[in-house]
Amino acid sequence: MMNDILLSAQNLSVRFGGVLAVNNVSFDVQRGEVFTLIGPNGAGKTTVFNLISRIYTPTSGQILYDGQVLTDVAPHAVASLGIARTFQNIELFEHATVLQNLLIGRHTHRRTGLWSEVFFTGKTRAAEIEAREKVEQVIELLDLQHHRESMVAGLPYGVRKVVELARALCTEPKLLLLDEPSSGLNVEETEDMAFWISDIKNVLGITVLMVEHDMTLVSKVSDRVLAMAQGMELATGTPQQVQSDAGVIEAYLGTVDDVSSLRRDNAKESA
Repeated sequence: MMNDILLSAQNLSVRFGGVLAVNNVSFDVQRGEVFTLIGPNGAGKTTVFNLISRIYTPTSGQILYDGQVLTDVAPHAVASLGIARTFQNIELFEHATVLQNLLIGRHTHRRTGLWSEVFFTGKTRAAEIEAREKVEQVIELLDLQHHRESMVAGLPYGVRKVVELARALCTEPKLLLLDEPSSGLNVEETEDMAFWISDIKNVLGITVLMVEHDMTLVSKVSDRVLAMAQGMELATGTPQQVQSDAGVIEAYLGTVDDVSSLRRDNAKESA
């Protein structure tokens, strides 16, 4: 049903000079699902994310978000619509504490004016208390209690990834964009990430749109997957359906005949 669609990308294309980075891509993201974009490097996945974030403007096509034409929205207004994003390369304030970074994520919900802030009125105090309560809920959800007062610069990479996820959640998004959340994580940290993504969907009720290379993580958390290659759509379906699609196999591993030959060779070696 139309009202179950939170995000709709319609015939998106974007050209950078002579390069067609995204070529007539369309997909719908249903409310309450984890929808994942996969594909080889250079497939156009992150470019699609940048279109949704309004970092880029499509050459043609449009994006509808919650019934609104997102391509008409200014980049700085995207967060206030309920869209939050993490990045493959972590973007945090390194010389601030975890708590301070998360409180920054609450800025879209501040409704106090300059003089209220200067004189720290009752309205401002109430806003500060509410912000702290919301942040503490996210800290508890992602098990960041031990790092609350730690400087980000001194944290291990895996913890920083979780802090960036936490900051995005502090904006209370309807739609969470995760750009390769398992990048740089070890196996245990990736398993934790899968657990948290499931909780974000099932406990918090947040819709997730994800770009990811780790197919184990994709299979664990995704309801549906869109495979891309060379800026175009290859297949859409469940993780199992997409992974068994001939076009997807060819894009990742070569022709279907090449894959069959490789499997036969592996079987012979095993024997």
